[in-house]
Amino acid sequence: MLSAFLHAPTLSFLCSSSSSPQPQPKPRPCLSSMASSSLVRIAVVGDVHDDWNLEEDANALQFLKTSWKCSRIWCSSQVILVMKNLELVQDVAALNFPKAVILGNHDSWSTQQFSSKKKDRVQLQLECLGQEHVGYKRLDFPLLKLSIVGGWPFSCGGQQIFRKRLLSARYGIQDMEGSAKRIYEAALGTPEDHLVILLAHNGSTGLGSELNDICGKDWVFGGGDHGDPDLAQAISHLKETTNVSIPLLVFGHMHKELAHGNGLRKMIVVGADDIIYLNGAIVPRVKRSTNETSLHASNSDGTYRAFTLVEILSGQVNKISESWVSVVGNETTLEEEHILFKSNGQSSC
Repeated sequence: MLSAFLHAPTLSFLCSSSSSPQPQPKPRPCLSSMASSSLVRIAVVGDVHDDWNLEEDANALQFLKTSWKCSRIWCSSQVILVMKNLELVQDVAALNFPKAVILGNHDSWSTQQFSSKKKDRVQLQLECLGQEHVGYKRLDFPLLKLSIVGGWPFSCGGQQIFRKRLLSARYGIQDMEGSAKRIYEAALGTPEDHLVILLAHNGSTGLGSELNDICGKDWVFGGGDHGDPDLAQAISHLKETTNVSIPLLVFGHMHKELAHGNGLRKMIVVGADDIIYLNGAIVPRVKRSTNETSLHASNSDGTYRAFTLVEILSGQVNKISESWVSVVGNETTLEEEHILFKSNGQSSC
């Protein structure tokens, strides 16, 4: 992820460009009573970069599934080495777990030309992922009473549209207002008894402007808000005009380790709107058993692999933790667990 080298203006809130009548909120079933005995656990990978090994990550996820009955993996398939984008996306797509994916800025880095006669790398990645890529779409999981709504794909954060030609060619998006409208429309029609969880590559504006804030600029003096204004606008519009229940926004892009050795980023915010904003960008997410950082873990004897685990109980986010799973051959164990949030309203990060 190259966010530390990409500058953008500070936030501005955008108004919807839609001139159609605004839908009015309708009463929705009580989710807590409908899901009184439901328990869902989700594994989040916020920024893959090059730290992905199909065999080792599948072993780690199988361990989590067995130990915690983990139901989902959501990935922001962010990769530094452009030439390996497609191979990594193919590996993620091959993972035999239900999943939802949002592609990041580096996943479109090498696609500069668009042709109707030849498939570009973006198209090949999207074909690999199929319906599991949720950019500007909704993916429903009826058995879990969950719907995943995707934000702006290939986002680089900030006020300006990144890869405008790409978004225009593939999604018809010309500006932030249009992007906000697409996110909003993707959430409309969500089944009434479903929770909506937003999945974006970058977080929304309005979550702080200090360099260590969850979407704060850590690469410029004085910081600044590097969130996506279209996402904030879509959330506000949904809150104002619908009764869609949105307990959680999951994203990556903004690395936990700050630039220039300035410490660690806040990775979770409980908003005034009662949404939990969760940043899963633990980068690097793979370390060797010797505690050496590994950019290519496939040849290591053993690795620690990071996942952010979310527990949803009775329609409410109950617990969030940063978990490191040790993988040595076919042996897997939980190496570390750091609690980030518990349902009593306390967050520790």
